[in-house]
Amino acid sequence: MRKEILPYVALGGVVVAIVVGVVFYVQRGAHLELKGSIQKVRTLALDDSSSLAILDFRFVNPSDYRFIVRQVEVSMEDKNGNVLAGSRVSEVDAKRVFEYYPLLGQKYNETLLVRTKIAPHQSMDRMVAARFEIPEKLLQDRKQLRIRVEDVDGAVSEIVEGAR
Repeated sequence: MRKEILPYVALGGVVVAIVVGVVFYVQRGAHLELKGSIQKVRTLALDDSSSLAILDFRFVNPSDYRFIVRQVEVSMEDKNGNVLAGSRVSEVDAKRVFEYYPLLGQKYNETLLVRTKIAPHQSMDRMVAARFEIPEKLLQDRKQLRIRVEDVDGAVSEIVEGAR
């Protein structure tokens, strides 16, 4: 390569880098997802072979677009890495559980429901309750719980409990 061309090649590389940076900057709010954390987990033995997990969590929609909840799923990973899906509990049943079992404490947040609309940059505190067909001891000895929230347009977000 000739030395006379070298400054032009360097200038071209800088221009390309600037254009790529501008594109990424403009698109920063276009990725639709929820970011958050599980704040509190409460467990309850329903019988010898099933238990209930109540998860209070906080999340934010950092994108520039509205997130509309299509589906909410809860799963648990045990100490061995096995994943077990939970059956979600409705808002009406969750209220009854808190009424019948005062040891759980108070119900802090509303349940995250299907068709919940989360505005751009909005933060929310919600809860979800799920039944697992395992004894409470195994639920308490879990590795982590995971909340999977799907948007009506297909975007999927996961809120994962910290490593235990």
